[in-house]
Amino acid sequence: MLLGDDIRAFTPTSDQEEADRALMLDRLAVDPQALDRTYPAHFTASAWTVDVTGTQALLVYHRIYDSWSWIGGHADGKEDLAAVARRELEEETGVFDAWLVDAGASRIFSLEALPVAGHMRHGSWVSSHTHLNVTYLFIANPTDPIRENPSENAGVRWVALDDIIELSTEPWMREHVYAKLIERVRTLLGG
Repeated sequence: MLLGDDIRAFTPTSDQEEADRALMLDRLAVDPQALDRTYPAHFTASAWTVDVTGTQALLVYHRIYDSWSWIGGHADGKEDLAAVARRELEEETGVFDAWLVDAGASRIFSLEALPVAGHMRHGSWVSSHTHLNVTYLFIANPTDPIRENPSENAGVRWVALDDIIELSTEPWMREHVYAKLIERVRTLLGG
């Protein structure tokens, strides 16, 4: 399934997702570079990864944001964002046996347009931009080995869903993203 078809098949559950879905479809329709990270609004994919009981999530300590956060990265020209999310999960945590949860007709778990403030990365300035983020839900085994990737993060750990909001130092992410994802996991998996 093409990315645009996946996003069209996703059923938004809030005004935020409805607006962000429209923005993403518009970008795909008019911007052939939307999958390229060098453009001001570009696609990213996240792997919201939980255990089978839906009571804990796998987080990484993000160096740029200086906070515990979800796992994800840039599309970098790839249209299969579920594969991008899986690649990022494997690269950032060492988890290779996670499975993608069927979260609906499109496999997408949530959509978010995320503002990114300008920052330094590998000694170069990255201007402020927008991540057109597509989130997928994965289930992994918390007893499997995990490892940090020093070029990507400063730590990897399983965290109880009840502790994620307090652990994150990013108010916007806590309020607009993580709270939504936690509630969805509890609704879907009963965690």
